[in-house]
Amino acid sequence: MMSPMSYPVVVNVEPLRTNRNRLTVAFRLLLAIPHLILVGGVGFSFSTRLHASGAGSETGLLGVVAFVLAIISWFTIVFGGAHIGGIRQFTTFYMRWRVRALAYMMLLEDRYPPFGDAEYPASLTVTDPAGPRDRVTVGLRLFLAIPHFILLFFIVFAWWITAIVSWFLILITGEYPGGLYEFGVGTLRWLLRVEAYVLLLVDEYPPFSLS
Repeated sequence: MMSPMSYPVVVNVEPLRTNRNRLTVAFRLLLAIPHLILVGGVGFSFSTRLHASGAGSETGLLGVVAFVLAIISWFTIVFGGAHIGGIRQFTTFYMRWRVRALAYMMLLEDRYPPFGDAEYPASLTVTDPAGPRDRVTVGLRLFLAIPHFILLFFIVFAWWITAIVSWFLILITGEYPGGLYEFGVGTLRWLLRVEAYVLLLVDEYPPFSLS
């Protein structure tokens, strides 16, 4: 398992704690519905990752496509050692879109996220594997990720509670409390690292960390 500092999936969020846009915060979930439909919301469902038909709030329509492509990639990597370039590009595109949309939904940013690829104060960078793919860990990927699935269930649940509290505090004070903001950013980082691992973008085991 690698440390958060050296992991090949990096999530960066430009801090925005004060002078928040209370109007868009008040209607944030409604404003985010188009992105919610396309790239999913804040959650990680083991069942939706096992069943491509589970186009729920955690995955979005593009997420279902990414999961189906991950199944194809599982075969090409395990039996051929290769991750098809076009599939990798689409999955990375989906993940970059998703991190921007989630940062907006999670009240970490106020600027409306772009549809597709464009500059945004929340970003995701994935470093391509330097050597041959690890066919053994790819073959057992979902089983290896089970500890993260379990922990993320509780972490995301805790985040929802803090998000409700923060929503009220932003509307009242115009500020997102520092500790709660950092917890939200950490939840986003952990979630996206595990999703990249499950979607076969990287072979390094994700760290158990909010850092």
